[in-house]
Amino acid sequence: MDYVFRIKRYDPDVDVKPHFEEYTLDLAPTDRVLDGLNEIKWHHDGTLTYRRSCAHGVCGSDAMRINGRNYLACKTLMKEFGKKITLEPLVGFRVIKDLVVDMEDFFAGYRSIKPYLIAGEAPAGAERRQTPEELARYEGATKCILCAACTSSCPITWANETFVGPAAIVNAARFIYDSRDEGAAERLRILNTNTGVWRCRTVFNCTEACPRDIEVTNTIEDVKRTLLLEQV
Repeated sequence: MDYVFRIKRYDPDVDVKPHFEEYTLDLAPTDRVLDGLNEIKWHHDGTLTYRRSCAHGVCGSDAMRINGRNYLACKTLMKEFGKKITLEPLVGFRVIKDLVVDMEDFFAGYRSIKPYLIAGEAPAGAERRQTPEELARYEGATKCILCAACTSSCPITWANETFVGPAAIVNAARFIYDSRDEGAAERLRILNTNTGVWRCRTVFNCTEACPRDIEVTNTIEDVKRTLLLEQV
């Protein structure tokens, strides 16, 4: 079947402003959007620029806007769209070239919440064990692959560069509710600001955009409740 890829292109060394270019490809309905991009890159236009790595929905590198919504190109099939699809870079980030955006601010927000286990010495001769219930408390947040689909879908991030963003909050929650961690109070102080969880307006865009089905909005609300009740 013939599919038309309408791709937003921008090369800062050549273009004054972004523009769209179209490519017609013979693809199967079960091919992925990423397969189409690779076909263009390898056989039609080698100047097309986009990120991809594992191609299996694990690395999160090929997040982009497809027909107006955020997806991973490697997890979406052509049959999920019509015969013509529009590809654009993630909203809210500076475009470096074509579908590649500058992720530095995104990762700066991620680093700010101390996304690592903070704990004292391990028990002598034993592991830091958890019950299944303790694991379940934060397990959903461990699914985050830092693709930025949630953060880019959040209207607060479009107008406020200081907002830490939903992905950072989810990764903070992953450790805040980990029974082995001792840095919850510090992370909660970081998030207890107008650039932290209180900037969230509970729009649920982030939850809808997450390719790993993380309940992002609910996780943010959990952190808010923890702050209000002063419980960890």
